Amino acid sequence: MAKSDHVAVIGAGAWGTALSILLAQKGEQVVLWTWQKEHCDALRRDRENRAFFPGFALPGSVAVTSDLGEAAGGASMIVLVVPSDAFRATLVRMRSHVPPGVPLVSATKGIENDSLMLMSEILVDVLGPEARQVSTFLSGPSFAKEVAQGSPTNVVVAGFDHERSVEVQQRFATDRFRVYSSDDPVGVEVGGALKNVIAIAAGACDGLGFGHNTRAALITRGLAEIARIAIAKSGNVLTLAGLAGMGDLVLTCTGELSRNRTVGFEMGRGRSLDDVLAGLGHVAEGVKTAKSAYQLARALDVELPICNEVYRVLYEGKQPLLAVRDVLTRPLKREWG
Repeated sequence: MAKSDHVAVIGAGAWGTALSILLAQKGEQVVLWTWQKEHCDALRRDRENRAFFPGFALPGSVAVTSDLGEAAGGASMIVLVVPSDAFRATLVRMRSHVPPGVPLVSATKGIENDSLMLMSEILVDVLGPEARQVSTFLSGPSFAKEVAQGSPTNVVVAGFDHERSVEVQQRFATDRFRVYSSDDPVGVEVGGALKNVIAIAAGACDGLGFGHNTRAALITRGLAEIARIAIAKSGNVLTLAGLAGMGDLVLTCTGELSRNRTVGFEMGRGRSLDDVLAGLGHVAEGVKTAKSAYQLARALDVELPICNEVYRVLYEGKQPLLAVRDVLTRPLKREWG
């Protein structure tokens, strides 16, 4: 089914589908992989992802499979768009099918629970040290729906090898999807992961009825927390002033399409986490990342007051209003230093 120079998109949620449409419209032959055979059959029949991304037709140059070997084998680029908690297991299943030297593009945002690894660290852990040079990381303020609609969007792709980043940049970029390159995968990954946790807090504040002052303060102080982790992981703090940091943080904390903001908003209105997630229908990465962020902060001895309170609300049953109070009544200090 697949040609030997196709792009494999591993993960058929909303974002994976949107990227498949984008790449196909640019002229790429795309093979979209879903782990469920039933979902694969529905995608082939309907030529639309009615389960996760309704309203957008799959171009004719997008083939669909539930066979990882068929998707990855012979690919000229592999784009990983699975949830962070499925990232490792998917790589393990796929590793025997990955062509040597093929660019790997992670569009997954998160930190693995328990191991506390970024996706870049998992890639090396599973595929070996050679994966480091071929891996890149795509992030930035980019709701899947707006990308598929053709709304002008700016993102960043970061890699440990500059030439590889530029190669991936060129393959994704269109006149509506502008891609910047970066040499700071760690900063890009940390920004993409932790902004989801801060967005839960922002949503909770909105659900509690607080105003624009509160949201602005939360975004700004949330960015400071993200920067602390990035620095502790040897990332570049300036990366967090860009698309993968402030850009993605603002979008996720304010946009109504944000699943993580929605989780916080509904909990701020008094609903339980289980109830909210049951009705969401999609993955909200910030829920799992909140646990990883809490554990990582302790391991690195980094102060993350907002992320810590999100963890306590999600995993210890703390009331959102009490969490806000405890953040606000911390000892007064200098803004920087």
